[in-house]
Amino acid sequence: MKLRFAKMHGLGNDFMIVDLVTQRGRPSAAQIRSWGDRRTGVGFDQLLLALPPSDPTADFQLSIFNADGSQAEQCGNGLRCFARFLVDEKLTVKRELAIDTAGGRVETTLLDNTHVTVNMGVPKRLDADGESLSVDLDGESVVITPVSIGNPHAVVFVDNVGQADVEGIGGALQQHERFPERVNVGFLQVVDRQFGRLRVYERGVGETPACGSGACAAMVAARLHDRFDERAKISLPGGKLRVEWQGPGAPATLSGPTELVYTGRIEL
Repeated sequence: MKLRFAKMHGLGNDFMIVDLVTQRGRPSAAQIRSWGDRRTGVGFDQLLLALPPSDPTADFQLSIFNADGSQAEQCGNGLRCFARFLVDEKLTVKRELAIDTAGGRVETTLLDNTHVTVNMGVPKRLDADGESLSVDLDGESVVITPVSIGNPHAVVFVDNVGQADVEGIGGALQQHERFPERVNVGFLQVVDRQFGRLRVYERGVGETPACGSGACAAMVAARLHDRFDERAKISLPGGKLRVEWQGPGAPATLSGPTELVYTGRIEL
């Protein structure tokens, strides 16, 4: 059996998207790892599976898998690509969608043929001890701000994002006892109150060119520490995203472009 799929990206954060609304089948973890291989497979940061909604008040359900086969709760750039995919594939004519994920319900708005805004829901703190905490990594103390955007994030403020030890600290935090399900680690350089530079180490993937939920987590962390205004532009290696968060109790929103790379068929 062959499944139709699309390869898309948002600022270089790339995805393989499969319609399982009109097609049947479900890849195993081994197949996901095979498809995710950048030398012998399609290659992607995450696999996105479009499913019929289990709740009649939602339009679609989205299952997200990392390239290593592990499941992820949320993905901001993936949701932006997913919303465009649903329209491109004529699975819906609606420009505004309610999509259920393992991290909760999100709402997407297709602004034009390429730009999508995602309401990521209300962020939450991951730790009850306060806005920041210090963790020990092999004798080195690293201060993080833990945030949930439907998935776990740890934000580290840095003076120069280009010199940040993304692989070292990001990889070490995957093994820390505070994050039994691992964690996405963002390294944020605040330039001014409306602009920052960010690099993200994603669990199950490593450093990626962009991370939508990571950009939202960075916004929340910066706002909690009074370093960003309510709206800011965040520059990642793959490009810029616009993020808005008014404060505790309010949802975080994310806006940016999407790109279709190609479509194809693959053996299940």
